[in-house]
Amino acid sequence: MHDHAPDHDHSHRHSQKHFWVAFAITLAFAVVEALTGVFSHSLALLSDAGHMATDGAALALAGIAGWVAGRPASRHHSYGLGRVEVMAALINTLLMLAIAVGIVVEAADRFRAPAEVHAPWVVLTGLAGIVVNFLLYKVLQHGHQNLNAHATLLHVLGDMLGSAAAFVAGLVIWLTGWLPIDPLLSLFIAVLIVLSGLRLLRDATQVLLEGVPTGMDLEKIGRGMAGIEGVGSIHDLHVWCVSSDEVALSAHVVIEDMGLWDAVYLGLKAHLHDTYCIEHITLQPEPRVLARVSVRDIRR
Repeated sequence: MHDHAPDHDHSHRHSQKHFWVAFAITLAFAVVEALTGVFSHSLALLSDAGHMATDGAALALAGIAGWVAGRPASRHHSYGLGRVEVMAALINTLLMLAIAVGIVVEAADRFRAPAEVHAPWVVLTGLAGIVVNFLLYKVLQHGHQNLNAHATLLHVLGDMLGSAAAFVAGLVIWLTGWLPIDPLLSLFIAVLIVLSGLRLLRDATQVLLEGVPTGMDLEKIGRGMAGIEGVGSIHDLHVWCVSSDEVALSAHVVIEDMGLWDAVYLGLKAHLHDTYCIEHITLQPEPRVLARVSVRDIRR
């Protein structure tokens, strides 16, 4: 017997608005920052403008991927296209790691040959960047949450930290003239980006490899199912991610009385929904007398 959760078309459409609003704001601020960088001859501002433009591209990718993922299932893609969002999150993560490498390379160059920094412009633009990215974070935070949205939130947090670092660096240089603070804070931000990116990369890979979702214990799920009244044992249990926010389960259920299957099924369905929020389930009932004996059977 098979059961599937209702479509999430409304939440996907709602999420798309947040992505495109964030994209427009990010791109607009990147242009302003680039013009300010040219006017002030500030390489730091020009570099951060490039970073913001890259994040704008990532937001556009996330918006397009979310629209594709919201398309209904078809005869060619019976599960729908939910994993497109996971693939977009994976690409965004690799982009984040590339940005971190670029920051490290630039920081190394600045240690060898410190660049002249126009501190007042850096301070003002860094402060503006903090405000803009905080607003972006609040906009995206109210959207539909999945790996794709998580990836874009990490981009925005990276931008916010970058703007904060630029603000602090500009302030220190303005007050003391100590130029090494700029590459030092850049390296700190690069480390944060790498740590966040690797964590997201792990989660995206787990979904693409159809691994058991993080935080779920396969044996514990099986024992809980076996404990439902009327269930003898569970075998061939599989739990995997259809997309970043949808979990699927399939299993063979050995029962004492096939006449009670409807009641057993409803009990299993309620248990999986209430305990693990699993709604996409496929269960095959087997009478005890015909069920094959296996050392992997899970009993209560």
